[in-house]
Amino acid sequence: MLVSEMSRGECEDLLARIGYGCLGCARKDQPYVVPIYFAAAPGLLYGFATVGQKIEWMRLNPLVCLEAHEVLNDTEWASVVVQGRYEEFPDTPQYAQERREAQSQLEKARLLWWKTGLSAAQARWRFDRDRTVFYCIHVEEISGRRASHDPVERK
Repeated sequence: MLVSEMSRGECEDLLARIGYGCLGCARKDQPYVVPIYFAAAPGLLYGFATVGQKIEWMRLNPLVCLEAHEVLNDTEWASVVVQGRYEEFPDTPQYAQERREAQSQLEKARLLWWKTGLSAAQARWRFDRDRTVFYCIHVEEISGRRASHDPVERK
């Protein structure tokens, strides 16, 4: 197996293509990691959620990371890590354009983009449409590795 570094463009292409990963946030030195769907745009990852632990923690500490990967088999995979900063788009006139852009990007990326966030709220028995959140992660650092089959290795 050959492991190589991915370019920024390759990392961004993987994020745009798969649109899901694990988001890490922290509060009082305690990490929390949760799977999310997102829409990737240059330098940004857009998301939609309902208020819960993830949103509450990112409001307290906006420094986050995201890991996304694609595994084809044991010797062919790719993994991308993003270090970034959370920004929420409140439902106010000041953020109307950002909310529209986030929704537009999410609609392009995933047919039922809203379903996971609302289903999570219903599972917590706390569904309240006023508690829905559009947000983005500003990509501050990005890196990736890719593994491919080594034709010299013996099977």
